[in-house]
This record gives sequence, C-alpha cells and structure tokens, in this order.
Amino acid sequence: MMPEAALQTVLIAMLGGAIRVSTPYLFVALGETITEKSGRINLGLEGNLVLGAMVAYALSFHTGLPWLGVAGAFAAGLVLGLLHGTICSLPKVNDIAVGIALMSFGIGIAFFFGKPYIQPQAPRLEGLALGEWSSNPALRQALQINPLFFLGLVIAVALWWALANTRPGLILRMTGDSEPSARAMGVNPVRVRILATVLGGGLAGIGGSFLSLSYPGSWNEGLSSGQGLMAVALVIFARWNPLRCVWAALLFGAAGALGPALQSVGISQGYYFFNAAPYILTLFIMVASARSGVAAHAAPGELSIVK
Repeated sequence: MMPEAALQTVLIAMLGGAIRVSTPYLFVALGETITEKSGRINLGLEGNLVLGAMVAYALSFHTGLPWLGVAGAFAAGLVLGLLHGTICSLPKVNDIAVGIALMSFGIGIAFFFGKPYIQPQAPRLEGLALGEWSSNPALRQALQINPLFFLGLVIAVALWWALANTRPGLILRMTGDSEPSARAMGVNPVRVRILATVLGGGLAGIGGSFLSLSYPGSWNEGLSSGQGLMAVALVIFARWNPLRCVWAALLFGAAGALGPALQSVGISQGYYFFNAAPYILTLFIMVASARSGVAAHAAPGELSIVK
C-alpha cells in the first residue's frame, strides 16, 4: 500500500497536472463543440493545434510578447477553419475526409516553417501564483495556473449560456439538428457552418499556443501527441455540452498526469502503461459511446456520423 505522504504527493501532482494537461483539450473540445453543433465534424483540429503552437512560439520569439503569440495562434486556427468550412460547403464533399486532409496540411505547414524554432527559447506565458498561502511546495507548484486555463473556463460558461439563451445559439443548434427547419426559418446553413468551423478552428489554435508557450513550453514536432484527435472523443463524452467539456478535459488531464505523478514518488514500474492512460480512456469512450443510446440522442441530427 502507498504511504500516506506519497499518496498526498501523487494527488497534488495529479491536481496540478490535470489543470495543465487539460487546457489544450478544453480549447479544442470547445472548438469542436461549436463546429459539431452546426452539424459538421472537423477531424482536422489536430492540425490547428500544431500550427497554432508553432505560430505562437514564432511570434513570441520574434516580438517578446507571448500574448501576441496567442493572438497569432488564434488567427492561424481561424484560417485553417475557414479553409475547412469553405471546402466542406462544396457539393458532395465529405467533411471527415476534408478534416483528415487538413490535419495533415496543418501539421506539415507547421513542421516546415517551424524548423528554425526548435532550439531557440521564446518568452513563455507566466502562470498565476495562487498557492502562496500554502507552506507545501508541491501544492504551490500545482496551483501555478496559466491564465489560458481561466480563459477556457470563461469561454465554456459563455458558450453554454449563449447556446441556451441567445438567438445565435438557437440558430446554431437548429442548423445542427435540422437543416430543413433552419432553411424554413430563413437561415443559411452553409454560412452558419462556415462561421462555426472558423470559430472552432480559432479556439483549437489557442489550445496550441498553450502547448508551446506554457506546458511543456517549447516547440518541437512531437508536441501535441494526438490531443486534437482525442478531444473529438472528449466532445462525445461531454454530450456536446460546453460545461461538461470542462470536466471531461480535467478527467483527460488527470489521466495524462497519472504517469508523471507516480514517477515523482519513485513508482516507475508500469510507467509507460500509465502514460498511455489518455489513449486508453479515448478508446474506452469511443467504444462506450458507439453503444450508447444517450450519446446518439444528444448528437446534433445533421452530423454525418448519426445519419
């Protein structure tokens, strides 16, 4: 049995790790939620994530302004989202195939233009020291929280409220649930889906800026580890609810922090297995959701995966 002190250390490490690791998941999941609420799937957000990370790092390196890097990552995500939305608006185009193609395109562009930035050190986004009240160094470190995490929380709450209480939110949900109903109400589904895909791509780009400017805080070609793709499973798990996306992202983040947390107390046996926890969780969610009537009922009716 694990000693009490070691257990406390592991729990604190998982708390800090859950917050750090969950942030990119949260932004990509919120972006995919907006996109899928309009009735379109974007599997290319991994490309937005990686390209956003590269652009953020490059801008921060050249200007010394990390927040300008975040804005640049958002803009890069918007551009890829616009490309995806425009192509998918053409007749007889499969959104899943386009997403996979644009994922490869975004990653390739990032790798090509990002080679000069693998070694140089760019200014990072500093975390907020929220644990100064504690005498426990591990807890103080765990509560060193990046502002982007709080920005993600604000966006999640705002999106949840907007979907339920505003006209644009109603239009987005109506377009995703029934295109004929949207057209009958004078709504242009093509325009709505393009705007939703663009905004979703921009949020994924912000998630990428967190990877390169905060945690792990560098630029390299293996930065994302498939987090953009796993976030799609997270959206299904969250039942297309922005607030549930927060809890699902924290769950994925805690799973990703499990391996390093155990290693911090000297438990290295099975380390690689515990590091695979997010991928195992993704597989479990995909299998469970495929057999779940609740997920099928909650899914927007115009999604290609439910038709």
